[in-house]
Amino acid sequence: MTHSVEPTQLELLTAANQRLVRTVDGLDDSTYAHASLLPEWTVGHVLAHLALNGEGLAGALRGVTTGAGTPMYESQEARNRDIAALGVAVPSEIRARVEASTQLFDRELSALPHDQWEATIERTPGNPAFRARSTVLMRLREVEIHHADLGLDYSNRDWVPAFSVQVIESAVKRAGDWPVPFRVLARDLAQTWELGDGEPAATVSGDAHDLAWWLTGRDDRGTLTVDHDELPEVPAW
Repeated sequence: MTHSVEPTQLELLTAANQRLVRTVDGLDDSTYAHASLLPEWTVGHVLAHLALNGEGLAGALRGVTTGAGTPMYESQEARNRDIAALGVAVPSEIRARVEASTQLFDRELSALPHDQWEATIERTPGNPAFRARSTVLMRLREVEIHHADLGLDYSNRDWVPAFSVQVIESAVKRAGDWPVPFRVLARDLAQTWELGDGEPAATVSGDAHDLAWWLTGRDDRGTLTVDHDELPEVPAW
């Protein structure tokens, strides 16, 4: 494997994939129809999204390697349609697709030539693009966050600190998403970050895994405190 991508991200992704596969392997078929933590999506739909996301990223990486210039998804409509269809497939198909997608992404990442890490990939034709090197962190976030979204035994409280920090630092980079600047304090790590442009109007405190969960637009579950008025508004991830 090339050293061009942060080893920590690769190590985190390998461990995250192993945890996800263990969860999927242990699911009773009836659980796939249960509601997840995401509105209108069952456990099956979340797992379908994870499978299709892995397949889409792998296909895009293969497009970089071969020079085909393949977008991650054919279109937003096709993405949504595919999730809806796979989400209600028989559990054995969903399970197989999830597990295969982790291997497929790893294989295409390993095959990516060293001089193509800065190549541009389109999410859909003509729409927001990202660098090939970004796919590792993108996939890591998808696996860890949506694993918790299943609403089963695995939650954000199982995230290792290094991943929570990755989520927080990704939020910091989205400076334009925060209409009111604020600071977050991870009490367990004794570390702070500032989000948005300008002097922070408030400080939100909590453990890193709870701050990271909240910064993706999810319910803070009453675990966070703020020193001024109420928690700042957080857009959906």
